Amino acid sequence: MDGNCEVFMEFFQTPPQLGHPYHNDKLLKSYLRRTLPHPFYELANKDLSRFGERVLSEMEPLSQLAESTPPIHVPFDPWGKRVDQIKVSEAWNRLHEIAAEEGIVATGYERKLDEFSRVYQFAKLYLYHPSSAIYSCPLAMTDGAARVLELFGTEEMKKKAYLFLTSRDPKTFWTSGQWMTERTGGSDVSGTSTIAKVEGDHFKLYGDKWFTSATTSQMAMTLARIEGDEKLSLFYLELRDAQGELQNIKINRLKDKMGTKALPTAELNLNGVPATLVGERGKGVKTIANLFNITRLYNACCAVGYMQRGIALSLDYSKKRVAFGRPLLKHGLHAQTLADLQVRFEASFLITFHAALLLGKEETGKADTVESGLLRLLIPLVKLYTAKEGVAIASEVIESFGGAGYIEDTGLPQLLRNAQVLAIWEGTTNVLSLDALRAIKKEKAGEYFVKDITRRMANIHNEDLLEMKKVISEASATVVSAFTQIIQEEELNTVARSLALSLSKILAASLLMEQAQWSLEHEKDSRSYLVLKHFLKRGLVEELVGSEEHQKENLTILGT
Repeated sequence: MDGNCEVFMEFFQTPPQLGHPYHNDKLLKSYLRRTLPHPFYELANKDLSRFGERVLSEMEPLSQLAESTPPIHVPFDPWGKRVDQIKVSEAWNRLHEIAAEEGIVATGYERKLDEFSRVYQFAKLYLYHPSSAIYSCPLAMTDGAARVLELFGTEEMKKKAYLFLTSRDPKTFWTSGQWMTERTGGSDVSGTSTIAKVEGDHFKLYGDKWFTSATTSQMAMTLARIEGDEKLSLFYLELRDAQGELQNIKINRLKDKMGTKALPTAELNLNGVPATLVGERGKGVKTIANLFNITRLYNACCAVGYMQRGIALSLDYSKKRVAFGRPLLKHGLHAQTLADLQVRFEASFLITFHAALLLGKEETGKADTVESGLLRLLIPLVKLYTAKEGVAIASEVIESFGGAGYIEDTGLPQLLRNAQVLAIWEGTTNVLSLDALRAIKKEKAGEYFVKDITRRMANIHNEDLLEMKKVISEASATVVSAFTQIIQEEELNTVARSLALSLSKILAASLLMEQAQWSLEHEKDSRSYLVLKHFLKRGLVEELVGSEEHQKENLTILGT
């Protein structure tokens, strides 16, 4: 070769590679070993190991294909007949089949692991969701509908719809919609204008639904006001008749959304849709709360699933991407940033799975008074906390890839676009904060929270944890002292968000401590100890300021 010629090698960055989602997840495996009785752990460990391989080899390619092939609304056939078909990709349909085969919903109702069945189910959902193109959304509503029918459904509903919703057979597995939102608003269902008219021995529904996800489902649960009634009732309906025709439902259009591109979300017009009352007349909001309990926990589980996926990809990339002569992970500031994300993820994971554990206990009659009382408060807290953390962590993950994180065909931007909806679905942060505040004021949930923290702290005896135990106990006492003022100030709600976030972080810290003690004693591993240490450095108590004067200041700042 001519000595005067220089050889230039083109550089191509090695992309991040997804590892085995179960084998590489130290926290999930450790938590399951700690929480499940040994025979149950052996069963779950074997199944999740197998399922992790399926996520990698089958689900991940399907997810990317579904994301790139959004649903299409076909309002008319070639001859002008109104058909309102929603065409989805074969990948989306296959993700439906996998959900059935893996029992993502069924596991929670078969209850083969008794009160631990929800923990096992949520472990599968946690692995399923990040590679599902958000098929977890229809599964959430399906699970919620199954729970409502289990509690309040007629015998006919239980023999038909309930069995389909909890089936493992893809040919008979149904999903359910959840039609709440109308033009008048989302979380404030008091403005629901859908009317239920009595016609013969059943009802027919008339009105519009502004957001309906999973519009390709076989059934839906929806709120409507029976003519002459002041309060709302809950109804069950099937979208299509025996011939496969929509039952007086018109699809106005599909929503063009920021994210969740593979998920069909539509605006509907109901013009005499046959429906059946579920539960007591006029108690629809109370009845459907059982559905929300499930969907909100799904939301949280999906948020932590996305957190783990993003961090795993970013960590792998940081070992491959070289900057200033060293891999990114060898730069202290980058490693610190990723470690902070991991700490926040682990806190979110533990409060989510603790809620799943309490839900399983509640459903099997194994929960005590404190656990049942805490669950009422825990569900809105877990949903709001994990959703906000999910968006923040997804944003940091995108940033950690530099410009590549902003390029659509890397697949990375969808992490942020899809994570954003988790802070909106099933109640925004403020709505859920007010729900938590109501639970404290009217249902004495604050007392159950204190008892739960006290009980957990009483079991901490490791000498290395005693100083940190004191920090958590003092933070709990600070928040408890705010309860009195909150309860007395009936109109005070500006403190709700700060209170909810503080309660979430205190609970998360206590669960991190519980995990750290077990890991030190049974795994001889200090990693969880360090996670707790770093989480406490972030602080546990938000500024708990709220008054009429504070509200006036807010309005002045806003110039109103």
